[in-house]
Amino acid sequence: MQWMLIILLAPYLVLMLKMFSVLKRIKVFQPVKISGIFISVVVACRNEELNLPGLLSDIAGQTYDNDCFELIIADDNSTDLTFKIASEFKGIRNLKVLKSNGSGKKRALKTAIGASKGSVIITTDADCRVGKQWISAIVSYYSGQKPHMIIGPVIPECAAGFTGRFCELEFLGLQAVTAATAAAGSPVMCNGANLAFTKDVYYRHCDNIHFDLNTGDDIFLLHSLKAEKDSRIAWLESPEAAVKSKLPDRIIPFLDQRARWISKAGHYKDSQTIMLAIVILTATILLAGLFISAIIYISVLPVLLAAFAIKSIPDYLLLSNTSTRYGMKKAMRWFLPSLILYPFYVLAVIFSLPAGTARH
Repeated sequence: MQWMLIILLAPYLVLMLKMFSVLKRIKVFQPVKISGIFISVVVACRNEELNLPGLLSDIAGQTYDNDCFELIIADDNSTDLTFKIASEFKGIRNLKVLKSNGSGKKRALKTAIGASKGSVIITTDADCRVGKQWISAIVSYYSGQKPHMIIGPVIPECAAGFTGRFCELEFLGLQAVTAATAAAGSPVMCNGANLAFTKDVYYRHCDNIHFDLNTGDDIFLLHSLKAEKDSRIAWLESPEAAVKSKLPDRIIPFLDQRARWISKAGHYKDSQTIMLAIVILTATILLAGLFISAIIYISVLPVLLAAFAIKSIPDYLLLSNTSTRYGMKKAMRWFLPSLILYPFYVLAVIFSLPAGTARH
């Protein structure tokens, strides 16, 4: 009877192997020089006085024509020097620094987009770093493909030690799913740290991004656009278009961040996202349950080892592919201990959910 539990892993195995097959077929985009398309880069930030100077410096060093893009900083009621630092920066020709018309990241983004001149919006976060060809690569891809939304790579930057490596692998796993589902034509996730979309897309769908929730400006916009007939959402595989993002350097802030991310899941309406979440959660809870049972009943150990092996195969393939693409192959040294810890990490995130989340 115990062995029948292995059947519950079949959907996980099939879905993840399909994603790996898609990842293997993704081709790297080679940007070409494009000019004449005016771009609005928007950043919503709160209390980012330490991180913002790095991003401002990166934007100032872009190879894209300075007359063809603007940077709009929307300050979300910061209590530090964020607004002052942004306002006094002199290295960007077209720079606007605004106070948000409201509270929260979504209101700040809406404020920035409302003041933008570009027909194409690129979003990132104040604690991110971008390469010199970041805007050029996104514009080059948009010019040739004309998608409604472009999902770009986000590379994690983590602290040293096991906690950092675990967070790194977890984030790479999310990026693997993001890239595979988007490249397959059925995106389920994206990251506002590296996202581009047309302004008209935003205004057609911004009423569906749940301004009452603190997170999800990117995912809700994606899902709303995805539901639109003939929408074109693309994955941009390009080192030049990648963004580096800092992850929390301690486990409690990391768990809190992930809890905030999944707290909005009760509002998802995209059937593919819901199905994928159920499949992953089922596999994760099954492994955690088998691990605990094996401690109490030694007879469960063979079932646990079999389930562990079945789950580890697609996980290893996805993470190995993604870590190689991002030049982070060394992270795979921590694959096995991270895989053992992962089910309990997921349970910890669930227990970290804000009160009342289950009611949504």
